[in-house]
Amino acid sequence: MDRQNYLFTIRCKKHERGSDAVVGQSTEEYVSFLEGKGFSFGDDAIGFIYFGKRYTEASDTLVNVAIELTLKVQKKFDGSFYISFLENLKHNGIETHKAAVSFAKEQGLLK
Repeated sequence: MDRQNYLFTIRCKKHERGSDAVVGQSTEEYVSFLEGKGFSFGDDAIGFIYFGKRYTEASDTLVNVAIELTLKVQKKFDGSFYISFLENLKHNGIETHKAAVSFAKEQGLLK
């Protein structure tokens, strides 16, 4: 695990209780927050993020959760995984951070 992903994992564990507040920001604010923490999103990643949001008609909160869990599971931003995961969250009526984490665990994506 590289330093950037290690620090992200530590921050996520440190802020588990505050995750709903962080992912409750607008998607633009959340991406800026992650960039401020050292993550770099190229134009293609930003394109995937907003395409997925429009395609699924997902809320900012759900999009932000999908971004967070994509980074946790894939250890980097993977646009195809993100869109597929966001579609699954939306299809299964997942709306909160806690429900999304539970869903990811049920699917074997997280321990």
